[in-house]
Amino acid sequence: MHIEPGLVIGAKLLLGAATATTAGLFTLKTALGAIRDQGLASLAARSALATAAVFSFFELLPHAPVGVSEVHLILGSTLFLLFGAAPTAIGLALGLLLQGLVFAPFDLPQYGMNVTTLLVPLFGIAALAKRLIAPGTAYVNLRYGQALALSTAYQAGIVAWVAFWAFYGLGFSASTFASVGTFGAAYMLVVLIEPLVDLGVLAVAKSARGLAGSGLVTPRLHSAA
Repeated sequence: MHIEPGLVIGAKLLLGAATATTAGLFTLKTALGAIRDQGLASLAARSALATAAVFSFFELLPHAPVGVSEVHLILGSTLFLLFGAAPTAIGLALGLLLQGLVFAPFDLPQYGMNVTTLLVPLFGIAALAKRLIAPGTAYVNLRYGQALALSTAYQAGIVAWVAFWAFYGLGFSASTFASVGTFGAAYMLVVLIEPLVDLGVLAVAKSARGLAGSGLVTPRLHSAA
């Protein structure tokens, strides 16, 4: 989902800064809600775990350049189900920043666009989860279809944002359409993997009842809301 260097240049980079700022303000609002509900220590702990996970995903899991970007197994829906929206958003933003600072400084000018691409779909699936998952259902009891819907929505959101940045930077040419199509087709293959990962992680979490009330996971993981 990285926007490659040179895809968007010059003054056009300012739009990425603007969208990232908006996403950051929404993250702050969501984080304040999480602090009211679970406390600052829980938010900090979950955010740290999510940051470490995201950094590891970017560096250790397979990824490959395809079309206008790279295909990554980010596991955004998995992180959301484990930690909640605010810690996952913070983890995605900080993990991406650390990856850029340590291993890929050439990605830093595109940071605003990349963080927007990760966060906006996350907030989308947070809203979707409220409609898709009944209030009396803990996340560890999700069905495959629900996990698939969340994963598909997240990956589709990433593809849509990458397509937007590509057309914004390169214009509506045949080659851009082809590159975006190639990337989109490859990225949606992640949908075949992520729901299975979600259910596997949730199965482990279901047996780890000691995590409930620890502040290290979202309360909704084990408790019906």
